[in-house]
Amino acid sequence: MSNTKPIDLKAKTRFTFVNIIFFVIFGVLTGVLWAYGSPIPLIPGAVHLRTFAFIIPVIGFLFGPVTGFFSGYIGTLVWSLLGGYFIAPHTLLADGITVGLSAALPAFFMLKTKPLDEWLKLSKGKFIGVCMFWSVLFGVLMILSTSLSLSYFTGLDYWYCVVWIGIADVAPIALTPFVVLLLAPRLKRVQTIIPKV
Repeated sequence: MSNTKPIDLKAKTRFTFVNIIFFVIFGVLTGVLWAYGSPIPLIPGAVHLRTFAFIIPVIGFLFGPVTGFFSGYIGTLVWSLLGGYFIAPHTLLADGITVGLSAALPAFFMLKTKPLDEWLKLSKGKFIGVCMFWSVLFGVLMILSTSLSLSYFTGLDYWYCVVWIGIADVAPIALTPFVVLLLAPRLKRVQTIIPKV
């Protein structure tokens, strides 16, 4: 029997210093993986195939939506600075915030009905379907809003950005439920260290 507590989104949560440390650790890890583990450029100077796009929604599911948000936001800043893709207002506002939300909202909406432990006890097929639905839905919304900002600040055509960012992110984001199923049982000890927010 596991002694880990499931995420309870209805319980009052508060940040701790440990949370902030892990926001930074997960964010830097995400940014480094995006910058150096995604070598295929799609839009020069703006978009590359983000092979690890699934990492932030996975963090959201495993460690809580707030942790997912900050990991996505910090990861976007680190990736853009390391890869040379930093575009001042776009990266800080639209890209950082929408990427963070694409990590937080799937976990928030799915886990508000039942904790991750309960989802994982159900059939794997149901978990995969629901998790993929929420992850891809918010991934697509992120792509649409980020493309709007990118086209505004760079002059690139909006639909051109939608197509290429979609190619860069949707397929990897669809891997989210499979990675959660793989990592959840292996990270139970780590989940007890990090307060869920």
